[in-house]
Amino acid sequence: MKRVNIVVNENQLYLYDKDKNMPIIGVDEAGRGPLAGPVVASAAFLKLYSDELLSIDDSKKLTGKKREKLFDVINTHFEVGVGISTVEEIDEINILNATFLAMRRALEELSKKINYDISEYLVLVDGNFIIRKYEGLQEAIVKGDGMSLSIAAASVIAKVTRDRIMKNEDNKYPIYGFKNHMGYGTKEHIRAILTNGPCEIHRKSFLNNIINKNPRLF
Repeated sequence: MKRVNIVVNENQLYLYDKDKNMPIIGVDEAGRGPLAGPVVASAAFLKLYSDELLSIDDSKKLTGKKREKLFDVINTHFEVGVGISTVEEIDEINILNATFLAMRRALEELSKKINYDISEYLVLVDGNFIIRKYEGLQEAIVKGDGMSLSIAAASVIAKVTRDRIMKNEDNKYPIYGFKNHMGYGTKEHIRAILTNGPCEIHRKSFLNNIINKNPRLF
């Protein structure tokens, strides 16, 4: 029988992870900046590389339709954990600590899925900060979602998951237009807050400037 050689095209993001010479978990978040909704983090561990992953990139560089398509591709080729910090937690412990909490939850879920002590893996975290209160190996990488395949995969999962949450919230609170801006402080969103006041999923700690400028509306 003639042997068939399957050529796998390795992209630069994959090679970045591969050059670490140890198991890699990518971690990223979505939703640190919005005025409403939770912050969502994802942890992604590559099971098997294939050419289907060539188009994965920083989620911010992809269209919504492309992210939705890649969401299923990533879940096929990666083990994925998702962690969420609620609006109440964001207001109570601040957005940075809530983000770290969501990241630890994502890593905990991933650890259960792969049934292994992930403290022996290298966790690559997008951004300037390593994850507080996480005891395993980790490295913070500025703009890591454009450098590491695992971080890029985590960024897509986190972004799609959060967008789906906000679209669902739009069904409950249609006057705010969450499906259009996902909770970010657009003119449309701020106008809706000024007209109607905040709802249950608004981050009260993020609305101080709006409240101070318009105290009679709240």
